[in-house]
Amino acid sequence: MQDPPFSKLDLISCRNLLIYLNSDMQKKIITLFHYSLNPTGILFLGTSETIGDLTNYFSPIDHKWKIYRREDGISERSRPLLGTFAPSFSKRHLIPNEQESVSEPAFRELTEQGLLAHYVQAAVLINGRGDILYFYGRTGQYLEPTPGNAAMNILAMAREGLKRELAIAVHKAVTQKKSIHYDGLHVRTNGKFITVNLTVQPTSLPNTQTTLPNMFLVILETVSTDVQPKLSHLSTKEDEDSDAQVASLKQELHAKDEYLQTTLEEMETTNEELRTTNEEMQSVNEELQSTNEELETSKEELQSVNEELATVNAELQDKVVTLTQTNNDMNNLLASTGIGTLFVDLELRIARFTPTITQVLNLIQTDVGRPLAHVVSNLVNYDHLVADVQQVLDTLVFLEIEVQTQAGVWYLTRIQPYRTLKNVIEGAVITFVDITDRKQIENELQEAQRFAESIVTTLYTPLVVLDSKLSILVANPAFYHMFQVAADEMVGYFFFEIRNRQWDIPELRQRIDAIILQDVSFDD
Repeated sequence: MQDPPFSKLDLISCRNLLIYLNSDMQKKIITLFHYSLNPTGILFLGTSETIGDLTNYFSPIDHKWKIYRREDGISERSRPLLGTFAPSFSKRHLIPNEQESVSEPAFRELTEQGLLAHYVQAAVLINGRGDILYFYGRTGQYLEPTPGNAAMNILAMAREGLKRELAIAVHKAVTQKKSIHYDGLHVRTNGKFITVNLTVQPTSLPNTQTTLPNMFLVILETVSTDVQPKLSHLSTKEDEDSDAQVASLKQELHAKDEYLQTTLEEMETTNEELRTTNEEMQSVNEELQSTNEELETSKEELQSVNEELATVNAELQDKVVTLTQTNNDMNNLLASTGIGTLFVDLELRIARFTPTITQVLNLIQTDVGRPLAHVVSNLVNYDHLVADVQQVLDTLVFLEIEVQTQAGVWYLTRIQPYRTLKNVIEGAVITFVDITDRKQIENELQEAQRFAESIVTTLYTPLVVLDSKLSILVANPAFYHMFQVAADEMVGYFFFEIRNRQWDIPELRQRIDAIILQDVSFDD
């Protein structure tokens, strides 16, 4: 507090110190911190400390941990200057619009300035409510503490004979913003009455004409001492002129009228304020009732929404269970068929596959999501799988290809579009069916056919082979030579329609039907 402050700081941490200082010292320190911090600097106080009513100096960031940010826009007159950080603080600047920032040295300066114009020895600086801000001189013969709780209000502390006129003067000075003067007040002090002149006037800044709002100086001047009470003339001085008594009584009655009028005005003002407050409270009450009704409605809506969400959640759980069961059934079905199946999306990325597919393509579970082109296959002489899948997606026409793996296993590859229930194409399905046994049988049949054809060809006797429908399968050269026909005129045709039906002999038909139906043979 005595040394010049540091400046341009980003952070000040002052924790659990302000609680040991009074409110005036706390305000000085908070103002000092505001001066020392950079714009938007941070002030960190203890959990039991606050910035008080200096809310225009700092804005809270975290109320719980008492972290504040420095605010700009504070008047330069409110900032402490380096020269003011002396032990006395006697030259602290005043803030015209902030009564709370006026310190004790400033109160003294204001009081002394007002007294210089009156050359008096006793005065009191008060606010508009009569609260005492500063004493000057010996005020004990005018003011005294009242019994009960300690009160620093000048109206409560005024002695007998001063309270009524003082209340009137303070009220007029506050409402009319001008100096009010009463002479010849009889104030009871130390068992006797003294004559006092009373002046209540607004207070202005030193060396300026700027009037401070809500601050007034009460000046008390003693005219003479040992004056007998006013009413004592009625009882003790029988020889006093009656006109003087009447004048005194009229003056007292007039003062009481003014006091009553002042009290009435104060009561009317208070009543009006209470009425306004009552209306505001009623308005607030109506708003609270409306808000309560809205909250009740919102609560009911939330309850309804919660019930709907609970129902939807139950349905979703049932669907999840059903979907899980269906997924399990589908996986088991695909795995049990022994057919390698691969699902890809529109960008030819792997979506799902069955375990059997790993015998054809080198896939593991972590390959889901990878492009199909990155997968290595075990196929022989077939490296255009990606192109074939893209062709199927472009034309929407399925494709079948027979392929063989390096292990010698044959597969029938079928590529077809993946259609949803809404007939939307979302990818392709590739299946690999093991046809190794079928290929082996086909090879054996082809070998047997070639063997039979070689036997038929070597015979010199005309020979023709028919199927169960009597269509010509094959004939030997001797047959073609004897009947002067070509192979393309016979193979695949109905036997009895060849050569203009010249072989449609009833007896031949009967024998062929017997061979087919009764499994007999003829040698004629």
